[in-house]
Amino acid sequence: MTAAALTLAGPGAQRADAAVSACAGRPQKTVKFATGELRIYKNRHYACAITISTRPGARRAMSVSLQARGGRAAVDKGVFKRQAGPVTVHALNRCVRATGAVAGSSGSTGWILC
Repeated sequence: MTAAALTLAGPGAQRADAAVSACAGRPQKTVKFATGELRIYKNRHYACAITISTRPGARRAMSVSLQARGGRAAVDKGVFKRQAGPVTVHALNRCVRATGAVAGSSGSTGWILC
């Protein structure tokens, strides 16, 4: 039984992206830009977004913003090593838009997931 537990907990058991993403739901869209990428996820009731640096390690100014149509934007901004976010908004039957930035370069979506 111990050998099976070691096999399941090995380094190849999960993808690297699973450790980065704290968003629930299925991946819906990825917007790549020069210094990072913006990832949007959605489940039945909520949308979630994170911005990930392509070169983690050095502290950089990063931000992520997610807004459901008719609501206020959820924002996470600051100086981070790896990612900004996750931010989540209630998006049942509503479109969302997202923006992400890393060190002055940014990517955004229009209204999506309608």
